[in-house]
Amino acid sequence: MLRVSKSLFAIPAATIFALSSIYSAEAREPDADVAAVSSLRPGGFVWHRQESGEGPIEIVVSLPQQRAYVFRGDTLIGVSTVSSGRAGYATPTGSYTILQKARFHRSNLYDNAPMPFMQRLTWDGLALHAGAVPDHPASHGCIRLPPQFARDLFAMTRLGATVHIIAAAPDSPETALAMVRAGAEYTGMGGPDPEIGPPD
Repeated sequence: MLRVSKSLFAIPAATIFALSSIYSAEAREPDADVAAVSSLRPGGFVWHRQESGEGPIEIVVSLPQQRAYVFRGDTLIGVSTVSSGRAGYATPTGSYTILQKARFHRSNLYDNAPMPFMQRLTWDGLALHAGAVPDHPASHGCIRLPPQFARDLFAMTRLGATVHIIAAAPDSPETALAMVRAGAEYTGMGGPDPEIGPPD
């Protein structure tokens, strides 16, 4: 079972206050069936705590579905709604590794905006972090996660963990994982999608 401290790791009080409305609105379903991913409300997430699995954490983010699928090895252990980049700030697709983690970080690009539980994917601004998750893409390009989910995920990952961001809408989380692992060789759902594999 995942064990997460109840503290907010010394995040500044003003930021905790600002996020409090987001926390209260989150649709927490910690023991729900992860197969019911399509029914998650904005800000919703599930952890399948009985399916611990073995192996490294691997994450697949589907931009059309606005979902993040978390695997340990081959086992799906969590699903969350996300909010990616809005019009004019498209989130880039590709396969990334987590380069840096910070419990509290501020944006160097956008008015010092808070980015709690930040997990950096590129050195030019792409990251996973806690934030508001409406029912549509709304960020400046980062992947926003529900705050509690972001905190849980932050506690689970290590530097070097793989995060795949895809422009496809797979018919299941397992299909999403198969797509990114097979890359250009994937032949399901009509054939390969050049945007889902690792960058050149």
